[in-house]
Amino acid sequence: MARNLSPIMLGKQLDGIWHTAIVVYGDEFFFGGVGISSCSPGGTMLGSPDTVVELGNTEVTEEIFMDYLSSLGESTYRGDKYRLFEHNCNTFTNEVAQFLTGRKIPSHITDLPSEVLSTPFGQILRPILDSIHIAPQGGNVIGGRHS
Repeated sequence: MARNLSPIMLGKQLDGIWHTAIVVYGDEFFFGGVGISSCSPGGTMLGSPDTVVELGNTEVTEEIFMDYLSSLGESTYRGDKYRLFEHNCNTFTNEVAQFLTGRKIPSHITDLPSEVLSTPFGQILRPILDSIHIAPQGGNVIGGRHS
């Protein structure tokens, strides 16, 4: 849908509106309006991903990773810190990917919010989109109220 509507609405072609997560140690971890959550891979209401980007292997142990996620969930990635354009699932996935592998997620994903906001229609949509609470259902909250 983004591919078809973006030229009309934004004046530029977007290939998609991306939700990202990271799969490690048999679970999928993502960030939304309730904070950091986990589920079985492909287990959010969004279902299986359209594309999977392999970022490599990690030397980080599961224990260290879970401590790291818990710390992020109590600070930087609490649910109340979620902002659709500035601090979202893609920001989270990019940061966690760098922690685990030293690699970033593709820039066409992380650059999408600024691309949208650089258009007049994006500026008109911003207040509406900023007011939307995005919390993909999917599983356990990490470092939040329940886990």
